[in-house]
Amino acid sequence: MSSPLQWTVPSALDYFSTLVADDDTLNLAEAATAIALDEVPRLDVQQVMAELDRLGERLRHRLPADAPPSHRLRMLNQYFHGELGFAGNVNDYYAVGNSYLHQVLATRRGIPISLAIIYMELASHVGLRIKGVSFPGHFLMKLSLPQGEVVLDPFSGRSLGRSELDEFLSPWRERAGLMPQEPMSLDAFLGTASPRQILARMLRNLKQIHMDQQDLPRLLAVQRKLVALLPDDRVERVELEQCLQQLRDAGGGPATLH
Repeated sequence: MSSPLQWTVPSALDYFSTLVADDDTLNLAEAATAIALDEVPRLDVQQVMAELDRLGERLRHRLPADAPPSHRLRMLNQYFHGELGFAGNVNDYYAVGNSYLHQVLATRRGIPISLAIIYMELASHVGLRIKGVSFPGHFLMKLSLPQGEVVLDPFSGRSLGRSELDEFLSPWRERAGLMPQEPMSLDAFLGTASPRQILARMLRNLKQIHMDQQDLPRLLAVQRKLVALLPDDRVERVELEQCLQQLRDAGGGPATLH
């Protein structure tokens, strides 16, 4: 008599690690959704993906097949910010849930990077290849149109000019000790962010929140994901060891690196 099949449910870390193992198959929205699994173990990632598909297809069916890119972008903005009501969570900007895609989908509130991931996913359904821009202090998006490249703010969908980009950059310049009159090329900050870079920024946002709150167990979960995402990043590995040591010192942590 054959023994019954044994099914093992992968851990949140194992699942995330599988999703980010290969750049060629890395699905940004799916991996970003999976970040919340440590906090919400019963979260159905595929159900979240199905909801994103449903929203994207609803818009696609409204557009004629020959709609020019500028019209598609205009309709996407109206749909995303107007009809669906997505916006920045300005009243609770540093809430952990702003980095959890399933929660942003439910509340329609998030931070620039989580809003951008959803926006870019919906854009793909209407034939727009919008890319992420890891701009200092405020995640942005960009799109190449026949008339030139457009830089977009995920908070509002507005197209940003150089003066507005300079304004976004001002806090970074101050922290870097640069004088306002010192010349600086904005182009250096407008490069395309890869899915792996976007996920790293999301995780580092959460990492900073957990560090500020001195929440070592949640910090450890995020740090392990960063190491899985960036296996060659020595700094992230050192910080994982430091987090493990802090937990051991507090008497509540594992003794080994997993």
